[in-house]
Amino acid sequence: MRILVFFDLPVKTKFQRKTASRFRNFLLKDGYFMVQYSVYARICNGYDDVEKHRARIRENKPDNGSVRMLVITEKQYEKIELIVGKRVEEEEQSDFEQLTLF
Repeated sequence: MRILVFFDLPVKTKFQRKTASRFRNFLLKDGYFMVQYSVYARICNGYDDVEKHRARIRENKPDNGSVRMLVITEKQYEKIELIVGKRVEEEEQSDFEQLTLF
């Protein structure tokens, strides 16, 4: 399973930029990788793991802006179609890590 986190945070003031940066750093430290700007993903090993990370997101969410989470299966994630560009190194590594878990 994967959790996808989408966020749109205000960055007009220095304080808002610091808050947005703190949230992004939290995601990275918690095992998420950047899919694209303001979209991060994390592999989870079942619903218990999803619930644990859902609670962590709620605890660390910024006061302003919006944060959305979507939980999908690996089979659903495999169907993502990249229209322009190429996959980033973190995506390729996360696919490899998923294979080694099982």
